[in-house]
Amino acid sequence: MAIRERTPELSHAVGRLRSALGALEAAAQRRAELDRGKAGAETELALMQDDRARLATELDLAMARAERLASVNKDVDRRLQAAMGTIRGVLDGTEQG
Repeated sequence: MAIRERTPELSHAVGRLRSALGALEAAAQRRAELDRGKAGAETELALMQDDRARLATELDLAMARAERLASVNKDVDRRLQAAMGTIRGVLDGTEQG
């Protein structure tokens, strides 16, 4: 068979090769985009986990402070009630005398 007779076959093979290379390039680009997206998602997840840990620590500190404030508030209330009782007693004593 002469080269001229094989030219259509060769042209067809080159066309199929170009088509396959185009599909391979497109698949490689899609994969690269997916990898970039995955890396971005992993970075975002790491940032969210850091934020969650920071917020959990801040919440623990705020809860501890709130508990201390509630305890102090109860103590102040108790002292005010005692002081008001003493003042009433004094006023009641002066009104009777």
